[in-house]
Amino acid sequence: QWSVHNTGCRGRQTQNWVQSQKRFLSQGSCKQTNSSTYDRCPLELVRCIKHILYTEQRLIREATNSSSPVGGMMDSMSQKYQQINQVFEELRLLTQDTENDLRKLQHNQEYFIIQYQESLRIQAQLSSLATLPPSDRQLREPALLSKRATVEAWLTREANTLQKYRLDLAEKHQKTLQLLRKQQTIILDDELIQWKRRQQLAGNGGPPEGGLDILQSWCEKLAETIWQNRQQIRRAEHLRQQLPIPGPIEELLNELNSTITDIISALVTSTFIIEKQPPQVLKTQTKFAATVRLLVGGKLNVHMNPPQVKATIISEQQAKALLKNENTRNESSGEILNNNCVMEYHQTTGTLSAHFRNMSLKRIKRSDRRGAESVTEEKFTILFESQFSVGSNELVFQVKTLSLPVVVIVHGSQDNNATATVLWDNAFAEAGRVPFLVPDKVLWPQLCEAINMKYKAEVQSNRGLSEENLVFLAQKAFSSSSNNPDDYRSMTMTWSQFNRESLPGRNFTFWQWFDGVMELTKKHLKPHWNDGAILGFVNKQQAQDMLMSKPNGTFLLRFSDSEIGGITIAWVAENPNKAGERMVWNLMPYTTKDFSIRSLADRISDLNHLLFLYPDRPKDEVFAKYYTPPLSKAVDGYVKPQIRQVVPDFATANPDPVSGNPTYMDQGASPAPVNHSHTYAMADPVLDGDGDFDLDDTMDVARHVEELLRRPVESQWGGQQS
Repeated sequence: QWSVHNTGCRGRQTQNWVQSQKRFLSQGSCKQTNSSTYDRCPLELVRCIKHILYTEQRLIREATNSSSPVGGMMDSMSQKYQQINQVFEELRLLTQDTENDLRKLQHNQEYFIIQYQESLRIQAQLSSLATLPPSDRQLREPALLSKRATVEAWLTREANTLQKYRLDLAEKHQKTLQLLRKQQTIILDDELIQWKRRQQLAGNGGPPEGGLDILQSWCEKLAETIWQNRQQIRRAEHLRQQLPIPGPIEELLNELNSTITDIISALVTSTFIIEKQPPQVLKTQTKFAATVRLLVGGKLNVHMNPPQVKATIISEQQAKALLKNENTRNESSGEILNNNCVMEYHQTTGTLSAHFRNMSLKRIKRSDRRGAESVTEEKFTILFESQFSVGSNELVFQVKTLSLPVVVIVHGSQDNNATATVLWDNAFAEAGRVPFLVPDKVLWPQLCEAINMKYKAEVQSNRGLSEENLVFLAQKAFSSSSNNPDDYRSMTMTWSQFNRESLPGRNFTFWQWFDGVMELTKKHLKPHWNDGAILGFVNKQQAQDMLMSKPNGTFLLRFSDSEIGGITIAWVAENPNKAGERMVWNLMPYTTKDFSIRSLADRISDLNHLLFLYPDRPKDEVFAKYYTPPLSKAVDGYVKPQIRQVVPDFATANPDPVSGNPTYMDQGASPAPVNHSHTYAMADPVLDGDGDFDLDDTMDVARHVEELLRRPVESQWGGQQS
């Protein structure tokens, strides 16, 4: 189905293009055209149609979005792609022109050689006259001399013409190679590098780097054009050897041959890439995977003798030495199991790749660390290397490529600090850097962009960090009280501030606190964050200021300042010790351990003194869809225990979920039978007065719940028959 959005000039351009492609398809569908063009390579027809459909969709998107910033970006990409395709067309025409010139040169040279043989025959005839009588010699010699003079004059003239043809052809090849090198630079040093940068940012949660199909098609066109020109230059060299004519052509051909070899070498070595990176936080004794791909493998027929790829883990210092072409004596910094894989050619996609599916890092050898650097700041990389030949072993290539930096850990407790190292490297690495240098400090807005990208990816949410959230984080990072975002735009944050030095008055770093928030939200709070029910990034004083202007029972949810991976409920209510006075209360923070016992929504449901989610939304309107359904009634004389939470000073009547009758919850942990359902009341970690959190108290509560659930029903009900 062909659909066109007609939006002015761009719409007409799109419509015209689509109509031309429809005509192409209608022509291409005829049996004669298919037989002559696509019988030998049916995949070309598939690719051609796929390209047409892709281009149609792109043009329609551009026409639709031309007025938006995204549309402007798409328009810019479209122009760039159009320029690249125009250059390929120019290269095709140049290569066809030199091919025609080469054939003409070959034809002329063959005729020249025939005439040269004729001159040799005439010379032989003249030499044979010496054996004839003088009268016969005088009769035949003038005609032969005249004929020889004519032929030699033609040979001299034609030799100059051939030399000119050769020089003209060499100059055309020089022009083609200059354009080829320029086009290759755009594709390899711009487009491929940008793809690799997107791949690196995807490791921080950025958008997917995108497929390699377009890049591969460009690289294959480069390979095809380079190879055609290389063969032409070799044929020109062969013609020169067949008929040596003094002049500068020999030097020119040597220079062209050297240039074309450099170009194809750069293409092959640069297009040996890692399509799927190994994990950047790599745990020993854990299976991991990776995929490497040669973008020009199919076009150069490398798959006819499938090369083998080897993976090795090397240190940062070894990577530096490798890029300096220093002899590393094949050293490695560890042992990887299942680290050899043969590249396979996939006929349907035209890709040549090696899939490492079951690698495992058996051991790691660490270097001496500097200063305050920890094991989670030490970077390694996976080196993939292979060797293969092209063109009937005419050229042999040693290819190598390095993965993104890898941090090796031996225990899950090191994961968050290792992730910080990877995040910083992915976000702030510069193109062409020495492995694996990164700036020691960055502007705060740059860091905000990186952690916002990471947060949305980890939580899997389109709701990222707002400007207010980022101001809160800046206040925490810089121990500042300013609420003005502009005050932080020129401030810089060092790596030490990010994840080496603890926050003032705390025993954890800025990143460790932020990573705890991400983990808690990802595992237990994602739907509530997406609903906008969690303000989260609000400190205690801000929460108090916000709630004091609201009716009693208004509450909000904020991440704990004092606890990694903690969230607390703050609400406004009467002060029981002073009549007529209101105050803001804060529960001790909930953590992952608490939510593994009872969810946030159910805990909020249990607390009847919580009425409105800030600013004024009834709590059931926000959280009811997440409440756990009521338990079924007793079956076969057995009753099911149920956990509820209670804040002692705010215990009120709570409707029983089964009977609808009120169940009064007190501080005790003993069960209170009501009708056929029995409720275990669990005292919540008591109110947080100072913002401090006692892990032992929480563990006591968890252990108490487990003990209640393990205790036989008979013993809990005073000998009542179970």
